Amino acid sequence: MQKIHVITTGGTIEKVYSEQQGAVENRDSKIEPYLGRLRLPDTEIATTRLMNKDSLEMTDADRCRVLEAVRERLDAPVVITHGTDTMIETGLYLKTALAGLKHPIVLTGAMTPLGFESSDGLQNLTESFFAARVLAPGIYIVMHNQAFPVDRVRKDRERARFVWTD
Repeated sequence: MQKIHVITTGGTIEKVYSEQQGAVENRDSKIEPYLGRLRLPDTEIATTRLMNKDSLEMTDADRCRVLEAVRERLDAPVVITHGTDTMIETGLYLKTALAGLKHPIVLTGAMTPLGFESSDGLQNLTESFFAARVLAPGIYIVMHNQAFPVDRVRKDRERARFVWTD
């Protein structure tokens, strides 16, 4: 049985529509119900809800909390759900602080929230679990059928996706 730790931090993947606000916002985590629908044989998913923030509101103190949560879970691969706007910054923060990894650490998210018909969230989450099982130790961004080393990627806002850097 392969164990994979999931740490949720919020971001678009977890946003819900608020009729009161007339906008999408981070409230309750939406990840766990989706995990129960996935067919992941021989995989144990251990979920930790760390925070539920828009990544534009993520601070260095929040990144420190993510780092500590990862450090406590280095016995297996880790998937971190995160907002796409500052996902790379958090990944680079982790890369600077963590050495000698034995398993991959994967950051993923969505451009459209889970629960919306056009959401890419479930695809990215599923691909992240696969990536966590097969990638070499390191820190990666996994989105839209691609796995990027965290120091070789940037977000292309115009095309709403991540792309390789030179």
